[in-house]
Amino acid sequence: MLTLGCHLSASKGYLHMGREAAELGGNTFQFFTRNPRGGNAKELDLKDVAAFQAFAQEHGIPVILAHAPYTLNGCSADEKVRDFAVRTMADDLRRMEATPGNLYNFHPGSHVGQGVETGISFIAEMLNTVLNPDMTTTVLLETMAGKGSEVGSRFEELREIIDRTEHREKLGVCLDTCHVNDAGYDIVHDLDGVLTQFDKVIGLERLKAVHVNDSKNPLGAHKDRHEKIGEGTLGLDAIVHVMTHPALREKPFYLETPNDLAGYAREIALLRERCE
Repeated sequence: MLTLGCHLSASKGYLHMGREAAELGGNTFQFFTRNPRGGNAKELDLKDVAAFQAFAQEHGIPVILAHAPYTLNGCSADEKVRDFAVRTMADDLRRMEATPGNLYNFHPGSHVGQGVETGISFIAEMLNTVLNPDMTTTVLLETMAGKGSEVGSRFEELREIIDRTEHREKLGVCLDTCHVNDAGYDIVHDLDGVLTQFDKVIGLERLKAVHVNDSKNPLGAHKDRHEKIGEGTLGLDAIVHVMTHPALREKPFYLETPNDLAGYAREIALLRERCE
């Protein structure tokens, strides 16, 4: 059975997200650890967490994916912004231990004119500050579209960050189908070639999750605009090919398409019909 879900609001807690995911036909979900534009996180309700964990076990939710806020930029030229990123990620990872063994995804960040090399150094420095050998969470670097000065649109950049991180056993990668298309990796016509390249540069064993999004943009546009499944330049057949590929089909898949809950339910049903 596919491990498939969508992005949900965390405002009503973990148990509500688990129930909502199940109602939509999902068996996993993604959520923001705090307001996506930054700020403080709500205090954890440990009773809610315990109730969710019981629900997850009963309803076959094997893993969940937390997403860092968009304002987290560990390679900013502004030291205050970098400090905020370190404090935010450290706090998020501390909170993640309430639901042990799950995934935490973040955008590597934008170097804002300092250059990719400097950006990579700052990101690795942040990870070396917040990762520790006792944590159970796996931290995922997301593949980016290459918009502006984003770091992480090339597999080689992600590999460099991993190589410079001390506790690299705690790191993985989340492959975003829209982002890799917009970055210039042709997953529509040469998925095998892209995955071979990923394996050669990073290693497929580090690919821990997939963001399933169609794209509004052509190959290599460096734009990052998600589209509903089957309505963009990737198309339904290419997305089904991704989700049924032997190297990917056991990974958890997360929809981040421009949808309401009813739209997510339709996409989950469609993808289960085509992929299972």
